[in-house]
Amino acid sequence: MGKGRMVWEELKHHLPFSILSVVIGLIMVGILSFIAEMTNTTDASSHFKELFHIFHPTHILFSALATTAMFWQKEKKFFKAIAVGIIGSVGICSVSDIFIPYLAGHLLGVEHMHLHICILEHPQMVIPFLVLGVIVGFLAPGNLEKSEGVVLSHSFHIFVSASASIMYLVSFGVTDWAHKIGAVLIYMVLAVVIPCCTSDIIFPLICTGKVPCDHHVEHK
Repeated sequence: MGKGRMVWEELKHHLPFSILSVVIGLIMVGILSFIAEMTNTTDASSHFKELFHIFHPTHILFSALATTAMFWQKEKKFFKAIAVGIIGSVGICSVSDIFIPYLAGHLLGVEHMHLHICILEHPQMVIPFLVLGVIVGFLAPGNLEKSEGVVLSHSFHIFVSASASIMYLVSFGVTDWAHKIGAVLIYMVLAVVIPCCTSDIIFPLICTGKVPCDHHVEHK
């Protein structure tokens, strides 16, 4: 299977998970927003920021796990695997959870979106999740080869990614997101499916230089 075909196949398998996860995330944020209004919470955005600072490091953990595991399964180079796990998780998760929601906010008409890069501003929050994800990634390849392991890891990863992206959007600038929910859905699906597919599959395989024909594991 060529690289272009592999990317397309992975995007197709990620898309249903991504749409479902984004919709669940939007429902969750909508319920939390409704509760904040009912209880007359004046600073709801601060609570969403706290939730973002839970979901974003957790996303990095899942991404570091998947990226490290995929690389280690194909190439047993310890220090290179660590580098791939770190770059593939912190860099790509920042694109998914921060930069795409930041740009989406501007596209939705918010002029004063705040750019908040967690790894720079709160490294003590992110680094423990990153380190643990890389460590588990060395132990995970055998389990991730099983179909139930693939479904579980993809489901959690994509749900956490979707939640982090939405939390960033609503806590760092977009306050009237419910009135633009159609556009928000599209932007958040893009924020999830492309970076997650890149992080989990494409980046580690490019680093190994291997795109095996039997790479794809059956998704059930």
